[in-house]
Amino acid sequence: MADGKILGSWSGMRKYLEKDMLAPSLQGRVRYGCTRFVGMDDCHIFEICVDGQPVKRFSWETVNSYFIHQGYAPKEKPGSIPDYWEGFWTLLGRYPLSERTEYTDKEFCDALTAYRGQDIQSSLFSSHPIVSMFALLDRRVGRGLLSKYAEGLSARPTWLRSFYELRIRAEESRKDEAACAL
Repeated sequence: MADGKILGSWSGMRKYLEKDMLAPSLQGRVRYGCTRFVGMDDCHIFEICVDGQPVKRFSWETVNSYFIHQGYAPKEKPGSIPDYWEGFWTLLGRYPLSERTEYTDKEFCDALTAYRGQDIQSSLFSSHPIVSMFALLDRRVGRGLLSKYAEGLSARPTWLRSFYELRIRAEESRKDEAACAL
């Protein structure tokens, strides 16, 4: 990844995220997706599904819809495509990712680059919520780090707390299965 773009193939990146780095307790449950539409200037929709259900999307569309629903964008039902996107870049500059709960495809790619380029503890406790999300799902994060992470959980966005809860439940379930196997 560089400058918000995928380097190499998406299938290779997906393999890295789902097979190489995903916590064993989440194997087969978490899936990353990427859709690219022809003629959309390298725009992507990244999606994370849990148990076959989409739980988080990253795209310009999700951010613009967020701006509209929050009342930041002037039009609830735009008359045209240009009307729909009117003011998007101004709003994106006014509301940095630390003040939103929806993020662009570029922010997803930049977060993935940061996650891959630093140690797991720095990623887990990153102020960047998407970087932290990647780390929460990472096989290198054990119960000790998850416990430490829980101390600051209330300050994290609701959507990110749901990924923490997913991980905790998956770890508990795996622990119970291991106990039953004995």
